[in-house]
Amino acid sequence: MPIIRVDQISQYEGQEVTVQGWVYNRTDKGKLVFLLVRDGTGFIQCVAFKGDLDEAVFDQLVRLPQESSVIISGPVRADKRAPGIPGGYEVGVKQIQIAQTADIDYPMSLKDHGVDFALDNRHLWIRMQSQWAILRVRATVMAATREWLDTNGYVEMSTPILTPAAAEGTSTLFETEYFDEGKAYLAQTGQLYSEATIFAFGKVYCYGPTFRAEKSKTRRHLTEFWMLEPEIAFCDLDQLMEIEEQMIQHIAQRVIRDRAAELKFLGRDISKLENIKAPFPRMSYDDAATYLLDLYQKETDPEKKELLKFEWGMDFGAPHETELTKLHDQPLFVYGYPSAVKAFYMEPWPGRPEVCKSVDLLAPEGYGEICGGSERMSDHDALLARIHKEGLPESAFKWYLELRKYGSVPHSGFGMGTERVTAWMCGIEHIREAIAFPRTIKRVYP
Repeated sequence: MPIIRVDQISQYEGQEVTVQGWVYNRTDKGKLVFLLVRDGTGFIQCVAFKGDLDEAVFDQLVRLPQESSVIISGPVRADKRAPGIPGGYEVGVKQIQIAQTADIDYPMSLKDHGVDFALDNRHLWIRMQSQWAILRVRATVMAATREWLDTNGYVEMSTPILTPAAAEGTSTLFETEYFDEGKAYLAQTGQLYSEATIFAFGKVYCYGPTFRAEKSKTRRHLTEFWMLEPEIAFCDLDQLMEIEEQMIQHIAQRVIRDRAAELKFLGRDISKLENIKAPFPRMSYDDAATYLLDLYQKETDPEKKELLKFEWGMDFGAPHETELTKLHDQPLFVYGYPSAVKAFYMEPWPGRPEVCKSVDLLAPEGYGEICGGSERMSDHDALLARIHKEGLPESAFKWYLELRKYGSVPHSGFGMGTERVTAWMCGIEHIREAIAFPRTIKRVYP
């Protein structure tokens, strides 16, 4: 009998197969025992009939604890009532080998658990159907991202995790001693190094963990998260937005195609994802600010008015982003932010030094910023002046400044937060569920 994956089950209807996995749930009804078995690719119902098995083996199944590991062989039957992911099929148990009988005091039993308890047991929580489904979607988001970039001429470049200086402001740095070299910092971004590699490869991306020591407790923030960062030579802001929308559209289409069963289990309205089609609407920061100011002035509820408080020059908070995305059922580009709220390396807007050539991509349904990017400063002297203005150490950026001395060109790039995109695709509230082991200001265990 072939050993198969559960996600292949529909291909084996009427055949005898072997499934290897773990008992997620067990229900016994007299002469029948129903085992919901997971194998990492899905969940399948396995039905044991007392008359088909040795009596001692059947008695073991009646008492088999959750998370016991098993090897089951038998025929595949179609049954629309059969639970599971993808569901609709079951395996009749003709043979069963119990690889290990789990302890009976399994902490993550199939009942509601508090958030802190679930996070303390994250190493076990990820086995739950909902968490498994979310992390499967995450893996597809990452695979689809690389697929689009790799087929469109981008070269993946690994960038350092340890850096000698800040790239996104000095207030959110994790600091460490680096031998005799003084202080080093966990990378806030790989972007500056990717800017170096575009002069060798033209179009590149890095994809890895980044770190921000932000004391934020919102549902959109982690202290360690995975960020995609493409960087492109000879690219302006308009071209950058086209790249972002094409890539995001591809990710959504791939998730719909490959993770329909997981999305269905999570209760995701797939029609919302089917709306993600380029081109995306675009709005200037100035127009967005005018709209938000008008909303603020008209709001009569004191509590909501406080949340919507706004004036030109502020960065957007979550309530502001949510109001802006209510205008469309697609992701929204907002471009031309004030330079004061953006990173030092962003190109000033021609004739408006207080504004930079920046752009954020805001996801609908209240998910907010999923990508942030800009044209980068390509002039050496202008960049040096900005470094001095920000009080950054010129010596740490010597190599970065040299990129503007030897063949500088207009270039652009953006960062995409994997967890934010995953949360949006899944329709879940908090990004801490969109990474296997979340790190927040109050959590570094397990």
